[in-house]
Amino acid sequence: MNKITILKCISCTKEFSPQELDYTCPDCGPMRGTLEVLYDYDRVAKELTRDALTSNRDFSHWRYLPVLPIENERFIQPLAVGWTPTYENSTMAEKLGLKNLWVKDDGRNPSASYKDRASSVAVVKALEKSALIITAASTGNAASSLAAFTALAGLKTIIFVPHDAPKAKLTQLLLFGAKVLRVNGTYDDAFDLCCVAAEKWGWYNRSTAINPYLGEGKKTGAFEICEQLNWQVPDYVFVAVGDGCIYQSLWKGFKEFHQIGLIDRTPKIIGVQAEGAAPLVQAFIAGKEITEPVETNTFADSIAVGVPRDQVKALKAVRESGGKFIAVSDAEIKNAISELAGNAGVLAEPAGATGMAGLTKMANNSEIKSYETAVVLVTGNGLKDIDGVMKASTSQAVLVKNDIENIGEICRDLIH
Repeated sequence: MNKITILKCISCTKEFSPQELDYTCPDCGPMRGTLEVLYDYDRVAKELTRDALTSNRDFSHWRYLPVLPIENERFIQPLAVGWTPTYENSTMAEKLGLKNLWVKDDGRNPSASYKDRASSVAVVKALEKSALIITAASTGNAASSLAAFTALAGLKTIIFVPHDAPKAKLTQLLLFGAKVLRVNGTYDDAFDLCCVAAEKWGWYNRSTAINPYLGEGKKTGAFEICEQLNWQVPDYVFVAVGDGCIYQSLWKGFKEFHQIGLIDRTPKIIGVQAEGAAPLVQAFIAGKEITEPVETNTFADSIAVGVPRDQVKALKAVRESGGKFIAVSDAEIKNAISELAGNAGVLAEPAGATGMAGLTKMANNSEIKSYETAVVLVTGNGLKDIDGVMKASTSQAVLVKNDIENIGEICRDLIH
């Protein structure tokens, strides 16, 4: 029996069975017609209880299988995704005037980014549909994540990336065996070209928002926050946003846990964009349901998105959650990289640190009360974009002589 009850269009609310449709609503189109995956929540509530989770020794995101769209578990690939550490940090909490602050480090996933949650699900769905080739458009993280899972699954992978994708991410792709196409254009250009190619040649499309199952993997971050904080839901969750998929997915995760009775409230989710790529912020402030395209200009490549593909869902979710979208400067992102590294021991790529930049900005503007709590979700490891991370460093390595006296001179302030 299929676990998914329906696929529902976010705009016209038309319902489809999982067998009749793979991607977006044919009436509303790919931008407005993104689909929501819905389950039999009465069944889920009976299977996914606090007691069941306490006794579950599978410390990965697959511990939430009752509310994931997997029909054939034998297609799950043996990479440990999810259950990433969530660290309490009193130093930064005190600095920002908060009661409690936690940092969830999703750079600890197999390919070092949050996108592994989505790719792991997408590859299972591709195998269930007997796909031979899977494709995606990406700024780098989603692509390298997908390639890691397809390498294990024996699927051929064709990846579309913008011409300036970071070298570390391209290297991952190539070593995982993907065919990498660097498009002479932006991420948005690569996305459009990927979708045309997928339709023309029948490739399974993993691209954000086009594929409704990606958000199902991404929502597991919300589930883990609830469990790891011992069911004490934070007041705020801060996360970087590009296409909008991660925002609506986290909100869906918290909503589902609330619906089945595992938590008694939901947090406000703050989606943080770079000032040089902030179409969702602009639409949110203007009270619009869709965004206007923007030219992007930010060193946070993973969120350099001018046309968010999951914008309708994301803008609906932000209003439902009582949260908001805010923008931060590249300088604020660089400062957040340093703060996370120096105070939390977490090395974040620029986009991965953007949520922290958002929290810092709101705290400094007295928009958060001293008794409130927050989780910052770090979505990618700094080694994914070391050139970008290096821009946050103000220190330099010191060249010394091979001589202990010279060491004593240079380190005299530290020698007691």
